[in-house]
Amino acid sequence: MSTARMLSRAALSAVAICIFSAGVQAQQATEIQLSYKDRKFDPAEISAPANTPIVIKLKNLDAKAMEFESKTLKVEKVVAGSSDAVINVRAQKPGRYEFFDEYNEKVARGALVVK
Repeated sequence: MSTARMLSRAALSAVAICIFSAGVQAQQATEIQLSYKDRKFDPAEISAPANTPIVIKLKNLDAKAMEFESKTLKVEKVVAGSSDAVINVRAQKPGRYEFFDEYNEKVARGALVVK
């Protein structure tokens, strides 16, 4: 293989790596801390920037299991009592997205506000 061809391939590889790295950095997830105790989310309203993946780190401080659910975010996750969970949410458009504890739907409610 000629030197020119090897340099050309190396240059193309370097460009591909730069493009991939830029895409990964642009999609850096927003991390949100959320806790659950006595059938309440704290904070009850969380926020995140639009068009960015979201990672919700949920700490269930109750002894009983709860189920984090959001029909609009299309996520649900059972979280055992006295344990932590990570909930990955795809990038969202601006809006208000309700979530709740499936086991206590009427009282345990919250919202994600995407701006």
